[in-house]
Amino acid sequence: MTTNEVPEAKRVDEATDALEDLELLWTALAAEEPLHAALQRLVDAALKVVSGADAVSVTVHSGLKPETAATSHDWAVIVDENQYAAGDGPCLEAARIREPVLIAGEEAFSRWPQFAADAARFGVRAYLSTPLALAGPDTELIGALNVYGFAEDSFDRLDEALLKLVTNTAAATISNASRYVKMRNLAENMRAAMASRAEIEQAKGVLMAVHGITADEAFDRLVSQSQHTNTKLVMVARELLASLRR
Repeated sequence: MTTNEVPEAKRVDEATDALEDLELLWTALAAEEPLHAALQRLVDAALKVVSGADAVSVTVHSGLKPETAATSHDWAVIVDENQYAAGDGPCLEAARIREPVLIAGEEAFSRWPQFAADAARFGVRAYLSTPLALAGPDTELIGALNVYGFAEDSFDRLDEALLKLVTNTAAATISNASRYVKMRNLAENMRAAMASRAEIEQAKGVLMAVHGITADEAFDRLVSQSQHTNTKLVMVARELLASLRR
């Protein structure tokens, strides 16, 4: 085994540990943890995977302009915002082309002179960004995961591959958890609708029995009361049934 293979093996082990940490996203998101909290977990995982990382942030594209949703260091937010103001940079490019962007030193100054100069004031000389998109039939772009390094040789292609693996895993986890929450909410709404319908049917039956009217006439009475009192139909039915138990 060569000397280079030892640290690389260790880095793969660290990536495996980080991926195991990302499994916690499923439990957290299934419990309806806010997306920004999940993205903060992603930031923490990236810090473990990329040994040369001095800061990590997540850029999201949820509105008219990009914004930083999670970060490991406050100064990274300023670096991100300088990039947004310049209108170009590693995270914006990664999101635009949907491919990882690995760049450092003079090449960064040549490609993004204004942004690179702003970032250099914080000591940043190396950049690694990967797009973050939810998996599915219609891939939904969230934004990009951004890693900043002080040394020009902070990152290499192995870091790029490991970071891409982390973002893909996180995106799949977030997508699956999001679908789970949506299906659970749908089921809960259906149960509530069925319960409401049952109460309305019971109220109709009461009106039919008391007034000797048809089912349609009983329903019309409930609707009329609902409109007159500006009360939901199910609440009218519920109040009627409750009055019988008093």
